[in-house]
Amino acid sequence: MKGGWHCLHLYYRINQSALNWLSPADRAAGAQQLCQILDPKRTGAPIRLLTSVVVGHKAELAILAMDENPLVLDSLRHSIRTSALGVALELVYSYVSITEVSEYVPTVEQYGERLKAEGTDPASPAFGVKLKMYEDREVAMRKQRLFPDFPEWPIVCFYPMNKIRDPHANWYTIPFSHRMEMMTEHGKSGMKFGGRVMQVITASTGLDDWEWGVTLWGKEPAFIKEIVYTMRFDEASANYGAFGPFYLSYIMSPEAALKQVQITS
Repeated sequence: MKGGWHCLHLYYRINQSALNWLSPADRAAGAQQLCQILDPKRTGAPIRLLTSVVVGHKAELAILAMDENPLVLDSLRHSIRTSALGVALELVYSYVSITEVSEYVPTVEQYGERLKAEGTDPASPAFGVKLKMYEDREVAMRKQRLFPDFPEWPIVCFYPMNKIRDPHANWYTIPFSHRMEMMTEHGKSGMKFGGRVMQVITASTGLDDWEWGVTLWGKEPAFIKEIVYTMRFDEASANYGAFGPFYLSYIMSPEAALKQVQITS
């Protein structure tokens, strides 16, 4: 498993009492400063930087950042903390992870073996065509998993997850071949949502409290609900998945986000 960019999710709640102590001039100046910090086009910004507004009580503002240097992400957090509005922003949840290509993504050779197992004759033209198509797709797929482009869709959802270690359902005692079969089934379920939902799985074993972070982008909230519900029926999730808190948010520019949460008018 090769790692790519470092990833940081930050979730902030507004401290209204602290916000009320700021004069209108300081509040306006602080909002302008925060928008500059969260501007993905500024010099020194993380390679990927996304602001969104969280629905529900868990938080108000969400920041998603990715970069090849983890200290760039850490500097972003401290820049927010030390900004003029930092006193009014309480960091209530964060998640540290790194992009990766899963061990369950077949290599070209493994895909060839799968084709043989499915009955495709290695000497047939169809075998070569299918193998070449997968090889071309694999290059783009691995690049997207390691160095993802974010879609221009309005909804983003994040949640952490584990594979459980129950004595009667321990993922890590199952032979790799069976785990591979289950993850292949799981992947096929997700592929049905192409064009409606995009996901980025980031690894966090040894980096945070869970083993993976799942970030989903969707064209509307119903698509997020549908894909999570559908994929929970796969054996990999139904028998071996454990899920943390879910954070649903709406992607906005920093200026629009501050207006939405009524820091600015």
